[in-house]
Amino acid sequence: MPADTNANGDIFGGWLMSQMDLGGAILAKEIAKGRVVTVCVDKMVFLTPVSIGDVVCCYGSCTRVGRSSMDVKVEIWIKKVYDGTGRRTKVTEAHFTYVAVGEDKKPRPIPRENNPELDQALALIERHSN
Repeated sequence: MPADTNANGDIFGGWLMSQMDLGGAILAKEIAKGRVVTVCVDKMVFLTPVSIGDVVCCYGSCTRVGRSSMDVKVEIWIKKVYDGTGRRTKVTEAHFTYVAVGEDKKPRPIPRENNPELDQALALIERHSN
């Protein structure tokens, strides 16, 4: 991992963004039942540095579902293994927009029937909107 650090031993933000995109895409692929592409990343603000040895955790939640696109909020949290507290600290968050695509790489509808992942995402969106 030293190749992904700066001179201070902090992890590059680009590496973290890559992990966020991978994590968000896993959720998006489950909901879309197939291939997705990243089309937009909303702003990222880094709240604290990530050091070599920190445990990096990536959490995603779907915040919007359209015909072929969806928004996924992705957060990075770290756990400092050696401080003995087990405390987790938020590092950053961003909103990623993914589009479901077919084999022709063109947008395709997100399946609405027999899609428990979509049902779960829509239920969470509804719960958070109230």
